[in-house]
Amino acid sequence: MVKIYVVDTNVLLQAPYALESFEDNQVLIPMIVLEELDHFKKSDGEIGANARRVIRYLEQLRRKGDLIKGIALANGGSIRVEKNFIGVKLPEDLSGDTADNRILRVCRGLAESCKEQVILVTKDLLLRIKAQLIGICAEDFTTDQVLEHENQYSGRCTLYVPEELFKDFKRKGVPVEQTYMLDRNGESHVPQLEENQFVILRADQSEKKTQLGRVTDGMIRKLEYRKSTPYGISPRNAGQYFLQEALMQPADTAPLVIVKGMAGTSKTFYSLAVGLEKLLNHPTGEYRRILICRPNAQFDDDIGFLPGDEQEKISPLMRPVIDNLEQLIDSSEEERYQDEEELRDKVDEIFSRGIIQTEALNYIRGRSIVKTYLIIDEAQNTTPDQIKGIITRAGKDTKIILLGDPNQIDRPFLDERTNGLSYASEHMKGSPLCWQITMSAGECERSALAMEAVRRL
Repeated sequence: MVKIYVVDTNVLLQAPYALESFEDNQVLIPMIVLEELDHFKKSDGEIGANARRVIRYLEQLRRKGDLIKGIALANGGSIRVEKNFIGVKLPEDLSGDTADNRILRVCRGLAESCKEQVILVTKDLLLRIKAQLIGICAEDFTTDQVLEHENQYSGRCTLYVPEELFKDFKRKGVPVEQTYMLDRNGESHVPQLEENQFVILRADQSEKKTQLGRVTDGMIRKLEYRKSTPYGISPRNAGQYFLQEALMQPADTAPLVIVKGMAGTSKTFYSLAVGLEKLLNHPTGEYRRILICRPNAQFDDDIGFLPGDEQEKISPLMRPVIDNLEQLIDSSEEERYQDEEELRDKVDEIFSRGIIQTEALNYIRGRSIVKTYLIIDEAQNTTPDQIKGIITRAGKDTKIILLGDPNQIDRPFLDERTNGLSYASEHMKGSPLCWQITMSAGECERSALAMEAVRRL
């Protein structure tokens, strides 16, 4: 049965390709949505770009026919603009001519005049609740949704191997088919592993015997960089050994690294340490610079109103990066903060020499980034469209590192299943060019209090 999908503006601003995602059903755009797209088309960053993209798509359709009557799409569906139902009455507690209520009037008018099922598609939770109150079916836009966080790919697992194979692991490696894992019921089965998946390998006769490895071409092999100490930093747990392995690999081997985990698991800290190792301690010539970008969730992707030049505008976003640099530049916890001015000068020197550069994420569009160690911090605040744009900006010899915690999202209309970090993680798993690791709660190294909060809260 054909359905009528009424699409809200926020869906189009986040996923401009959404109008082609409803198969052979009818897609309806209320007139107020066109007005809101017109309002957003001049905005900076992703919102403005997406609004303009949708407008151009609608213009292409307009040239083919009448958008008011409806235009057939290649997938068998159709799309039209709805300008009627302005006078439809809503309950008194939904009075007013707000954009949400105008969309609800369209939905109610259609439901009363059409035989087809009417479904409102919106990212706005409250609008979905309002729709339910007046008997209208409402849904989230689910095309970009991935699995729930606890079921998402973690990039790591624990396997068991016969004692005789365990002894020769460092020299020969272990075939994946000769290992096994235990499920929640204690039953053993042969694992289905992804390329580059990290493994904690245990001897089946003595669980205290463990090795760390990585899946490559059907074999589990030892870590290449397990003895490295980038910028003087040594791994403190299995997650950091895996993280170090992924970060230390050259860009042609591991051009994309995705790191998920809660605050305090050293994601940003370790990424900076490896970058500084490659550029300062033991210059390899792999990269020209470290480039750090963060999504501008706090300012709704518009920093133009802030005073100063670009660097001054984005400096509040980069404060966590500077906090990590202060710890890396002066490793002595006792002496680090005795001379604040000297410490600040050391940090400023790294920026003034161009070793580390920072940019707002919305300025990365349209560029080709070459020979760069690119860190996207707080990547959980990106959209799937943004993350695709970032990864496709990678030029020759560039390494992209996506860092974030899918449970700490500050951007409206994103959640643990629709953010760009989780989207990239699920769609890139198994790629030989992508290395992933999810840090566990027990690997928090920030402080005793931080660890206690992770355990209790």
